[in-house]
Amino acid sequence: MFEDLKGKRVLITGSTAGMGLATAREFAKHGAKIGINSHITDGAEQAVAELQELGAQGVVFIQANLMKTAECERCVSEFVAEFGGMDVLINNAGGLGGREGLENIDDEFYDRVMDLNGRSVLMMTKYSIPHLRQSAKESGETAAVVGTGSIAAREGGGVGAGIYAASKAWLHDIHRNWVKEFTKDNIRFNIVAPGTIDTAFHDGKSDELKANIASTIAMGRFGKIEEVAPTFLFFSSHQYSGYITGQILDVNGGQMCP
Repeated sequence: MFEDLKGKRVLITGSTAGMGLATAREFAKHGAKIGINSHITDGAEQAVAELQELGAQGVVFIQANLMKTAECERCVSEFVAEFGGMDVLINNAGGLGGREGLENIDDEFYDRVMDLNGRSVLMMTKYSIPHLRQSAKESGETAAVVGTGSIAAREGGGVGAGIYAASKAWLHDIHRNWVKEFTKDNIRFNIVAPGTIDTAFHDGKSDELKANIASTIAMGRFGKIEEVAPTFLFFSSHQYSGYITGQILDVNGGQMCP
């Protein structure tokens, strides 16, 4: 399965750990050429070595703070310089950015959360579009942009996480807008929306709170990053999802059903 991903040039943001790295591992197993990214270098060298060992045709690490527009442009440029183009962009970088109740939100907090989850996706996609367009033209297949959404985009997020939830809802919606703008260029836009996944995102929660959350999930447990990662490959594959665009795939163990 996913034979068509062999040799594809895939840039994955926020990918030296957690769900991003788990996704990179799956692409490596299928022989892709992979760019991984983080704003810090911790774990990058080990991640590159691991992906090479798993079978990636090439791996490059690009350190960039994607909360800044110029860094997004540089990240794309360095990836394209390494691999000669881009076939798939996975916008995985993002995060909670902190918790604040409405009455404590100021401009600094708002900008931090929206830059982390909104600006990063907007600008990474902006600078990737010409290369994705060229990829589709040359290959005769669709290029793909896949974003990491969230269950919070539909249920509003926890107390203090309203801006985070809103930023993910923004992400879900702007992908639908881009479908209208770029389908003519054979570029597809889809979202993977995880539920409660066992990542560092939940490290600050008590065991009691985690148990309470798990009780709201039909499967009775948090998801694993390895259970989410293959969905990114599905949306990236022209062979398996070439006629799918503008969609949100919930991976949440039944925590919230449409």
